[in-house]
Amino acid sequence: MRRRDEPHLVYVRSLRCSICKNNIETQAAHIRMADARIAKPLSGIGIKPDDRFTLPLCNEGHRKQHAMGERRFWSLYKFDPILIALALYSVSGDHEAGEAIIGGLDVTGSPLCRGA
Repeated sequence: MRRRDEPHLVYVRSLRCSICKNNIETQAAHIRMADARIAKPLSGIGIKPDDRFTLPLCNEGHRKQHAMGERRFWSLYKFDPILIALALYSVSGDHEAGEAIIGGLDVTGSPLCRGA
């Protein structure tokens, strides 16, 4: 059963985009792909994963995440989206800590978002 956490989604939306660092119109992008390391199941079409598996993405990045396929999208970056989502969940509500996590991601040369 899906675990919902609206306060966490509000928190994720308050952070900069994980990729381009844009802080305007950030969305909480759910990560649907499975991860055997933590027994995270694949979420099907129309079924969102737990809200703890979210990252902040700008509108453009979020659209591209869905359009090109999640595995392909995340493979373009030098970080583990599941690990970062869980790190953000562990500091949920602490804006300064969340910004430090997002700010520490090196996405130099990323081809997708406007600011990258």
